[in-house]
Amino acid sequence: MGTIVMAGTAVLVVLGFGNHLYWLAAVAVLFLYMQYGRGTSATPSKGGGSSSGGGMMPSDYRSYRDRRDKQAKWERRYRRERPFESRRQEREKSK
Repeated sequence: MGTIVMAGTAVLVVLGFGNHLYWLAAVAVLFLYMQYGRGTSATPSKGGGSSSGGGMMPSDYRSYRDRRDKQAKWERRYRRERPFESRRQEREKSK
């Protein structure tokens, strides 16, 4: 991904000699890549480097727990609003 962004930025810089708006586009592409495109491993962790042996940081576990709870809430709502469909799915799952 980074190679594509760098190559695209280089092309925009070369094109920028004819039209300076391409230079602004190159800066925008680099900015967006630095903000949103890089993986989570490149961002510094907020835990200060000490983990409790589990491997996951508390904030990661908290976000996991929030996603899990939200998914469970939607599944309960689905079963409540569509009882026949949920029973059919349970029967197929048990086969």
